[in-house]
Amino acid sequence: MRRDRAGICFAVALAVLVLAFLAAPLWADSIARTGPTDNHLSDTVRVGGRSVDVVALDGTPIGPTWRGRFLLGADANGRDVAVRVLYAGRTSLLISVGAALVCLLLAAALGLAAGYLGGRVDTVITRGLDVVWSFPVLLFGVALGTVLALDETRLGPLSPEATSKALTVLVIGVVSVPYVARPVRVRARELSRESFVEAAVLQGAGRLRIMARELLPNLSFILVALFTVLVANAIVLEAALSFLGAGVRSPEASLGSMLRDGLEDVSTAPHLVVVPSVVLTLTVLAVNLTGDAVRRALDPNAGAAGPA
Repeated sequence: MRRDRAGICFAVALAVLVLAFLAAPLWADSIARTGPTDNHLSDTVRVGGRSVDVVALDGTPIGPTWRGRFLLGADANGRDVAVRVLYAGRTSLLISVGAALVCLLLAAALGLAAGYLGGRVDTVITRGLDVVWSFPVLLFGVALGTVLALDETRLGPLSPEATSKALTVLVIGVVSVPYVARPVRVRARELSRESFVEAAVLQGAGRLRIMARELLPNLSFILVALFTVLVANAIVLEAALSFLGAGVRSPEASLGSMLRDGLEDVSTAPHLVVVPSVVLTLTVLAVNLTGDAVRRALDPNAGAAGPA
């Protein structure tokens, strides 16, 4: 991978973004001195040696000051956009990585069972994957958002905000399962005919042991290669669900909800749309292209063919 200069550049960009998102509390406490949900409607900030209202009397928020406080401006509620976009990035990473892990666990189990056991097990799992494949994720998300609108909605001891994250992770993770389970099933079926599997059977190994100790390690490349794709897709889906009001609950920051709120003031405060759009685009590009570089490094055939 060291020979892939483009891959290294995007990997560095991804690392910088991740570190920036993780450092959101440090920025909020030490530099911006405000939280992601703190309102400053009646506050003022000094720009160019003069005092300026954070939110003008006509409701127009201040634009980027390019300084510590309100570095990227404020929104209509007087909240610091830079702080909110950093916390929104943390939320997107948490949900996308969680959804990708849920997807990989379910897909590996289902794909292995369908590919190795075959027969009725294969038929039932395959038909179930077809149903999930055809399910409209955004429609499901809107229905989920209606449920989350009830303040009483909780998952055990979790708060409503934590519940919205957990449900978003489950929705995205489950809907993404067919994209991974299908190639896992095909590869597991091919591997089940290999001599090392036959040798394990002759030694008396059970089906679960063969799937866990013989087949799963040989499927690790597929799972690793698809992980970054799943993360990138999950970031986009989370933003779409939050944009539709069915993802992360307000007032918690999300790139999708920031875009939705910014559209109302796009003519007077375009930074409310530009900032989350740029961050979302850069994050998805960095994840996707870093994943491509990793896949090319792991797969010699892909490396010879070059990037798709």
